[in-house]
Amino acid sequence: MWSSDAFLERLYAWTLENSADRMMGDSAKEQMLETKQQQLRERLLDAAGIRHVFLEREPLQPELLERREQDGLVVEKLIYTTYAGLRVPVYALYPRERQGRMPAVLACHGHGIGHRAALGLNADGLVADERGIHNCFAVQLARRGLFVLVPEMMGFGDRRLQAHLEQDPSASSYSCLPIALQLLMCGTTLAGVRISESLVALDYLETREEVDSGRIGTFGFSGGGLVASLTAAVDMRIRAAVLCGYASTYVGSILQVPHCVDNYIPGLLQVAEQPDLLGLLAPRPLFIESGEQDAVFPIQPAREAIRRLEAIYAEFGAVERLDFDIFLGGHEISGRRSFDWLASRLSEEGPS
Repeated sequence: MWSSDAFLERLYAWTLENSADRMMGDSAKEQMLETKQQQLRERLLDAAGIRHVFLEREPLQPELLERREQDGLVVEKLIYTTYAGLRVPVYALYPRERQGRMPAVLACHGHGIGHRAALGLNADGLVADERGIHNCFAVQLARRGLFVLVPEMMGFGDRRLQAHLEQDPSASSYSCLPIALQLLMCGTTLAGVRISESLVALDYLETREEVDSGRIGTFGFSGGGLVASLTAAVDMRIRAAVLCGYASTYVGSILQVPHCVDNYIPGLLQVAEQPDLLGLLAPRPLFIESGEQDAVFPIQPAREAIRRLEAIYAEFGAVERLDFDIFLGGHEISGRRSFDWLASRLSEEGPS
């Protein structure tokens, strides 16, 4: 009798019904799809706090820390600057033997020990005994002829708060909560900062002589799926995207089971539900990968997101550019189709 369930259900429905997109008049609804997308991008930028004034760009000042060759790949460890006071550790992987400029991938890791997980490494930088849920995806993509950039996201690995670094050298803990709360009090979000830094990562990719800047994609897993998808939503430099263990509906995922605070952007439902935001990638190629036993982003909301994305891509006459793979597994990267799909899309001549 005293439960708040019914209230929250009505609030969710009311918020979507009264979102800015649904409040547009008939004349606005008749505008071109691209114009409507741009309006949605503007609202997304505002909701995430990406344009907050405190984010002051500084020169990249890249510095190479280490370079080695392994199994036909060049593996670089470097750092560069994103915003005032923020130096970011990054891995870059690419084939040793190559001809001309390569397609590139912005690789967005999920929760865990940080960017080392994308290479199949432990927190100490040594090769892990098992691939783990990230399935060495950065290495897998580089072996397919791609230049892969793996920045470490704020709050993970070496980019945790100092107290967490000292208390937990194994990097099994995250600093997402305290960082996110302070950012919220300052008027921005952790998701917004991570997306902003991803935009800088794209800038860095454009400086690399090995990279064809007209063929840049992104690959995001779990929390990295949030960053990859919203970065691609607001920046057209990303020509194709793969989202693993993330595509869903908000009501069927982060509003059903408590997630890390980095998933919660104040007022985002006043902008759109997740499938509509993912639809900002249309008509660019998009691949969705989901595990049937994924308990973090369950399969039924994932299927609903795919169904709604199919309708969006159909509006653009681009249904052939949307693909998906539902695999037998949990919250993890499969890669059985997604690795080759992204390599194929980015290897095509010219923009998609």
